[in-house]
Amino acid sequence: MDRRLHAVVLPPGPRLLTVLAAALDGSGPAVCPLSPDLPAPALDALVDALAPHAVETEDGVTPYRARSACAPVAGIPVDADTAVLIATSGSTGTPKAVELSAAALRHSAAATLDRVAAEPGDRWLCCLPTSHIAGLQILVRSLLAGTEPVIHPRFDAAAVAAADAALVSVVPTQLRRLLDARADLARFRAILLGGAAAPPDLVAEARDAGARIFTTYGMSETCGGCAYDGVPLDGVRVAVGGDGRIRIAGPVLFSGYRLRPALTERARDGAWFVTQDLGAVEGGRLRVRGRVDDVVNTGGEKVVAGEVAALLARHPKVADVVVVGRADPEWGERVTAVVVPADPAAAPALPELRDFVRAAMPAAAAPRELVLLPEIPLLASGKPDRELLRRPS
Repeated sequence: MDRRLHAVVLPPGPRLLTVLAAALDGSGPAVCPLSPDLPAPALDALVDALAPHAVETEDGVTPYRARSACAPVAGIPVDADTAVLIATSGSTGTPKAVELSAAALRHSAAATLDRVAAEPGDRWLCCLPTSHIAGLQILVRSLLAGTEPVIHPRFDAAAVAAADAALVSVVPTQLRRLLDARADLARFRAILLGGAAAPPDLVAEARDAGARIFTTYGMSETCGGCAYDGVPLDGVRVAVGGDGRIRIAGPVLFSGYRLRPALTERARDGAWFVTQDLGAVEGGRLRVRGRVDDVVNTGGEKVVAGEVAALLARHPKVADVVVVGRADPEWGERVTAVVVPADPAAAPALPELRDFVRAAMPAAAAPRELVLLPEIPLLASGKPDRELLRRPS
């Protein structure tokens, strides 16, 4: 039996938690949470791509009517076991929606609670967007554990530090701000750190401050984090194919992409989901090298941008860094390091960063351009805005 779908444009709060609970237990329609902060054109494009039966806002529930003449017919149902859809542009910028079953979401939530050794009554703090899987899964874990989440619609380091919660999920930029605010991180039973590659020095500093950090790897298609500190959650299998791409199997996988069967088929290899990430399994732990689309082809040499960034993050003058490829008439692409200096008055120079990289990696990996910024621009998900950083300064 098919199921109705509602686009839910609600801020984080009790009402969103109620509609999510109904979606998970089957008493309500499947839901796709969308941010009410989105600009109207972007929101309309996402809703049109979903083709839901209705749109739910703080003003109530209204039948969906397409904004665009080329939008799908309204009210196309989802499969009966689909509970939640997560809208994501992925790496292409084309709106798509990841279909997740209640069983997959619950398995992910239960495995996480087990991995972090959550105790009865432990409350989660949600300070991530609930239109993204990392924020939404905090609500799912709370529902599964029977606890009331502490919801902060916006991240504020002082408020997070004072929150009555034992468990929290943050992105690296938020962790940096908590450390700078001298927050007592030891008061949290567990801190999940994901959304973007975490600089090793940041993780070490947080752990030295008493934080129990779990670095997470995952995506919407895996109900969020599916490997913690490189070790897959219970029931999850991780492998690296001959092409270097990370493959994931297990009960946390998505069902498909909404109304895009060809895209779903391309993402699958039998029981495995083929990610867009490059990785290696070392000593039984997964190491993420970087994204396939972040491989910089410079002068005929292929450079994994994520590996260069991980190395540069260890430089004492670097507080934060992203490495991208920018178009270059001679080299095809040039390796560009976008750096937040540890001390703006003593920022690193390009020659010293090139020497630092060449001491450990092939010469082609050494950056040919250095961009200094006060902070890395982020997407709403907390990930670096790589498309923006690829554009010429």
